[in-house]
Amino acid sequence: MRDYLLTLCVTAAVTYLLTGPVRKFAIATGAMPEIRARDVHHEPTPRLGGIAMFFGLCAGLLVADHLQNLNGVFELSNEPRALLSGAALIWLVGVLDDKFEIEALIKLGAQMIAAGVMVMQGLTILWIPVPGVGMVSLTDWQGTLLTVALVVITINAVNFVDGLDGLAAGMVCIAAAAFFLYTYRIWYGYGIEAAAPATLFSAILIGMCVGFLPHNMHPGRIFMGDSGSMLIGLVLAAGAISVTGQVDLDALKVFEGSSREATHAALPVFIPLLLPLTIIAIPFADLVLAVVRRTWNGKSPFAADRGHLHHRLLEIGHSHSRSVLIMYFWSALIAFGVVAYSVHSASMWILLIVVMLSAVGLVLLLLPRFTPRVPLWAQPFVPPRYRRRARVTEGQEGQEPGEAGEPGAAVAAGEVATGAPRAPHGEHTHVPAGVNGATALSAHSRFPDRRKAGSRP
Repeated sequence: MRDYLLTLCVTAAVTYLLTGPVRKFAIATGAMPEIRARDVHHEPTPRLGGIAMFFGLCAGLLVADHLQNLNGVFELSNEPRALLSGAALIWLVGVLDDKFEIEALIKLGAQMIAAGVMVMQGLTILWIPVPGVGMVSLTDWQGTLLTVALVVITINAVNFVDGLDGLAAGMVCIAAAAFFLYTYRIWYGYGIEAAAPATLFSAILIGMCVGFLPHNMHPGRIFMGDSGSMLIGLVLAAGAISVTGQVDLDALKVFEGSSREATHAALPVFIPLLLPLTIIAIPFADLVLAVVRRTWNGKSPFAADRGHLHHRLLEIGHSHSRSVLIMYFWSALIAFGVVAYSVHSASMWILLIVVMLSAVGLVLLLLPRFTPRVPLWAQPFVPPRYRRRARVTEGQEGQEPGEAGEPGAAVAAGEVATGAPRAPHGEHTHVPAGVNGATALSAHSRFPDRRKAGSRP
């Protein structure tokens, strides 16, 4: 564990220290795309954050190769070299996309080639476990197709969820932490050395995300771009492929006893295939809703809009940071809930705890809908969003928004006085802090005036 933590810290430090120079490099090279209609930021922000993350990956692998307890991973397995080869290829394509915005089909082809490079070097799924049956060996082409599919799906899931500052890096960090606990238990608890590469990959992935997050949290000074999102997606998939294709189920002794007992005992074996899907759960739900929404409105399913889950959280009334934290909560609940259930699958307490936390998550999700009446004596001790608004006096009648006595004071019809001019239709305008206690993109639904910032008056 000490060597894994050292590798994690070195990876995080290198990523953190390089992100600042990479930001200056991105600005100098003009890697700052124009703001799109679906973006939530208001100023052009440099990308290419994946450069720092890639060098953090290289530093982590280099340090692990020189540690006594981890260099055996490089001597007994070719998987670290396979990971580095595939990561270098996908990272290079991502850098080019961040700068020149290459076609989606080219990126898809590069993802498949990167997965094929890893397969050629031995990082592939050799078998899949089936409860009550045991090991089902895969042919070469079956293992290759399954490996490529898992890599492509995971990469695009991470890329799809990268919509708010710190969202993708945080969700991948949570998934990697849960995956690390699982693989470390397999490696240390059962003494299976084949799980060591996946444990190393998870530790390095945590370091990459932790080192990048301080620069990417709201307001983000730099974005990871496709060079970062595709990279961390590939590393996450590589860990799942490694432990799935190399762990010997006979060493785990899970297929013993009755068929029902074997099914419950074999559950930990399926976790490597399930954990990458924990990060896909939220993006997949968002994808399905987007397709239904766009088709229902007579638009193409591929037409970009501002109706994704993180946009809806902002519309409900959550601030940018709170929206990210809510999605962190659901990701952690799914990932760690799966890991806990794999350890004690027969315990009902785990299921009850997951249900209770899900209820808490729903309350937090709908919190802006509730506006409790706070007594006058308690108003100085609560956030501004829960305080009563002063009524408009006769001397203030006829004043325009923003001309009341104090900035941000309530005006007629319950409108929030921001003092900011409305921008022409289709253009972005900056809404200052004050709406719901944080910077938001639009007036929230509990106000009578529901016109969005940037719309016509």
